[in-house]
Amino acid sequence: MATLLEKTLKRELSIGGRAFIVAITPDGLKLTLKGRRKGLELEWQALVSGDAALAVALNASIGKFAAKPATPTPPPGPVRGKASPKPARRDGKVRK
Repeated sequence: MATLLEKTLKRELSIGGRAFIVAITPDGLKLTLKGRRKGLELEWQALVSGDAALAVALNASIGKFAAKPATPTPPPGPVRGKASPKPARRDGKVRK
């Protein structure tokens, strides 16, 4: 005999090297990136009814967890902690 789902059941899984949390509740299920609050929610009633709007909503949400494009790294600046070379004087001699 199966156990009645009365409380939220959470499990972690890895998809494509990224950690996700699946929360199964009596109302439905929710898939979120680990450490985040917002995610994809699906109610059991919508799943069972086979509603056409459900298919549209699922197709629209496919890109929700898509990898974000990498931000370009800024060019390296001067190294902190090291003294910069002293500029030469007009006559070509280095200042002390």
